[in-house]
Amino acid sequence: MRQQRARQRRSNVKKRPDESGRFFRVYLLLRMTESKIEEFRKNNRTSYLAQEYDRLTREEENLAELIAQDPAMQELAEADRISIKAQKDALYAQMEEIARVAKVEEETPRRIILEVRAGTGGEEAAIFALDLAEMYEKFAVLRGWKFSTIDESRSELGGYKEASFEIEGRDVYDALRYETGVHRIQRIPATEKSGRVHTSTASVAILPVRDVIKFEINPADLEFEFSRSGGAGGQNVNKVETAVRVTHKPTGAVVRCQSERSQLKNREKALSILGAKVEEAQREQEAKTLSSERRKQIGTGDRSEKIRTYNILQDRITDHRIKESWSNIQKIFAGYLDPIVKAIQSAALAGTLSEGEDDEGEA
Repeated sequence: MRQQRARQRRSNVKKRPDESGRFFRVYLLLRMTESKIEEFRKNNRTSYLAQEYDRLTREEENLAELIAQDPAMQELAEADRISIKAQKDALYAQMEEIARVAKVEEETPRRIILEVRAGTGGEEAAIFALDLAEMYEKFAVLRGWKFSTIDESRSELGGYKEASFEIEGRDVYDALRYETGVHRIQRIPATEKSGRVHTSTASVAILPVRDVIKFEINPADLEFEFSRSGGAGGQNVNKVETAVRVTHKPTGAVVRCQSERSQLKNREKALSILGAKVEEAQREQEAKTLSSERRKQIGTGDRSEKIRTYNILQDRITDHRIKESWSNIQKIFAGYLDPIVKAIQSAALAGTLSEGEDDEGEA
């Protein structure tokens, strides 16, 4: 008899951990759910749904009390219980999706740095760089974005040797992120008397600027230079050293800013842009560790890749990454980039955006 009781006690001991573990998991799940509901209550986008969720929870509790008082009601109340649970599950899923989308929107940069730089082709390349910058500015105006010049270096004929701009607005990074690369133009320059077609290139870089920088830059890694600003700017110009040039020594990233009237503001903007450049350098370094197949699927955005050709004589723009062409170049240069942007985004989403073209062949 004593041995039988001992065996029973051992049997009970074995069962308790399983039961306590099951109850603990249920308890933990309830706590996690309540914690999420509390987040939904505080979120302006989901608070009205959380109120409805709470109302259904109260109905569920009232139903449970009714069944406890009168077990005979259980069968009649079962349909109501199932309906309430289904409504709560649907609301919870809806709030999760709204919160997820909101988080993505918060993490998606609303500011970018656009850099254009003349490539091969001398003055014609500088003029092409100017054409590209003006095209993006007009596109920004059509989208309702804010477009401002950070720094520029002009050629003798007024083109851009290099220039950088800040563009701010909703979906700006998603729309322009795939513009990074080498753009090529084939046309007869205005200065060409023999009517020969020239091929020139200009590179474009798109750098996202995030409000929260994911890393810290060591001040000891920075080197500042100050100079007098050039261009329009009132009486301050060429009298006070307001232009700022900052170099991140470990990566060699350089930013020059002269768009603001004070040295302090130019310094702040330069540091913000530098943060974007260093982050981009880190991203590119991480991309090198991916497999070649992965890079082929998503595209590396390497600036050496020729991504697009603008053939003026044939009135055709070809994007080599998706092997698609568009006509009416003048309209596109006037800022109507939407057809190209949407086609590139669709290809990127489908995983069919290939790398650019490496040779100098025509479009």
